[in-house]
Amino acid sequence: MIWVNTVIEGVLVGSFYALFACGLSLMFGVMKIINLAHGDMAVVAGYTAIFLVPKFHLAPVWSFVVVVPIFALFGYVLQRTLLQKAIDRDPFTTLLVTFGLSVIIENLLLEIYTANGQSIDIGVLISKSWQVSSTLTISYFSLVVMAVAVAVLLSLQLFLSRTGTGRQIRAVSDDREAAQLCGTNYRHIFGIASAIAFATVALAGIAYGISTEFFPSSGGANLLFAFEAVVIGGIGSLWGTLLGGVLLGVSQQLGAHFSPAYQVLGGNILFLAVLAVRPQGLFGKRTEM
Repeated sequence: MIWVNTVIEGVLVGSFYALFACGLSLMFGVMKIINLAHGDMAVVAGYTAIFLVPKFHLAPVWSFVVVVPIFALFGYVLQRTLLQKAIDRDPFTTLLVTFGLSVIIENLLLEIYTANGQSIDIGVLISKSWQVSSTLTISYFSLVVMAVAVAVLLSLQLFLSRTGTGRQIRAVSDDREAAQLCGTNYRHIFGIASAIAFATVALAGIAYGISTEFFPSSGGANLLFAFEAVVIGGIGSLWGTLLGGVLLGVSQQLGAHFSPAYQVLGGNILFLAVLAVRPQGLFGKRTEM
């Protein structure tokens, strides 16, 4: 039964990783951008919720109603200005730009909020759990996060496959020049993809802020786990991202079962094993040289 508990805990943790990573996967799949500020954006979402909730007299649990649209708009504007100029140069420039953005964000947060931990308090809701058996208790909030992650990925998959804008996103991702010849404004499509990615990372940031304390420097670890989930599942594959996050969470919990010091090591071993055996990821497509 202990192993069953460990796997279930890993699945729940991995669902959060998948929610966190889907925006990272989408931006790389469409624009070939590895956003090194992705983790810091999630932290900013948490601080934004803490700042805006009192202003709008909202219950903290509903903070996403305000924060997600703001981040979607911010993602579109950021892509059409700063990120698009970097894309027009070369991929290395986008790495430098997003790295610089990460450094700026972290230092601004340190200046404004200091290094003290913050959290989004939703009261007793976070402590409620489901007693499955005498040895297994599942947090209701973890189940909500898992449901949200699956719903977000399913919605994105349906959006990309069944809407005109979604098909334009896939067309631009496959061949930007051909899509442009057909009349598609790829810069606008890039902006829409960034808006979606930033909206999802805002959701993940709020969920993270509810579940634990966060600090201005918390973005780095979250970025690492999100990146590992994306690579394990296959870059650009949404369902691969979900599977990659779940496998990463399970491997971390299995490592922690032997020793708390092995929690991160367990995930890293899986990450390196996938890179060695299948570098394109479990659902990624092999590129021909």
